[in-house]
This record gives sequence, C-alpha cells and structure tokens, in this order.
Amino acid sequence: MEIVVRATVIYFFLWFLLRSMGKRELAEVTAFELVILVVLGDLVQNGVTQEDMSVTGSALAVTTMGLLAVATSTVGFKFKRTRGVLEGHPSVVIRHGDVLDDVLHLQRITRTELEEEARKNGITDLSDVEWAILEADGSFSFLKSQDPA
Repeated sequence: MEIVVRATVIYFFLWFLLRSMGKRELAEVTAFELVILVVLGDLVQNGVTQEDMSVTGSALAVTTMGLLAVATSTVGFKFKRTRGVLEGHPSVVIRHGDVLDDVLHLQRITRTELEEEARKNGITDLSDVEWAILEADGSFSFLKSQDPA
C-alpha cells in the first residue's frame, strides 16, 4: 500500500511541476531536456518503489500512475470547469495584427520564437495575422487576415 501512496504523491507532484513549467517548454523539448526527463523518470522510480525491486512493486506503481492519469482525464472530460486547471487555457498572443507583448512575457516566449513559428506556418509579416493563439499544448495556431475581394 505504501507504493500506491508514494506513486500518488509523485503523480501530483509531477503534474504540478509540468503545469508550472509553461506551455512552450513542454511543446519543444531539446535533446538535453529529453535526457533530463529520462533521468527524472529514474529518480521518480527510486522515490516511489524505494528498496522494492519486485515486479509486483513496479506493477503497483505503474498501475497507480496509469489509473491516476485516466482519472485526471476523465475528470477533465466530465467536468468542464476543471479543464483549465488540469490542461490549461489557450492564450491569444496576436490580436488584429498587434503582438501582445505582455502575454508573450507571461508565457516566457520571445518575439523571435513567435516569428519563427509564424515562418513555419508560411507567415512572413506578423501584421498579416488576425489572431495567433498559443494553445494549451504549447503549439501555435495562426489565423491570417482576409483581404476583402
């Protein structure tokens, strides 16, 4: 039972840690950050199972984490009010061609990163963008201005 409690505590700690990191950090992971995540997994395993190296202990820890992930997803699906807390909200970063620098600062995104994402979407001038939205998963959505015909 101790493994289940430890796995539950670590699950919520990791959830909080990942949510507090921000959207962009999770969307683009560098090679070094990937290594850190792998090391983090090993550190978590040590904290969850302690000295228990049994298959049963590992199965309990993995099952607990899996069930908590499904439960979190189900809560977000069934209770709309919890989605923002569990998954985050999209953030508008360009409105009617104007870059919202305060939002960029809050989301820890540089203007250079925003311009790079725009170029990846075939946009060369940010003033041509009606709306740019940083989605909850860290990706960008761009809606270009429509010229009247």
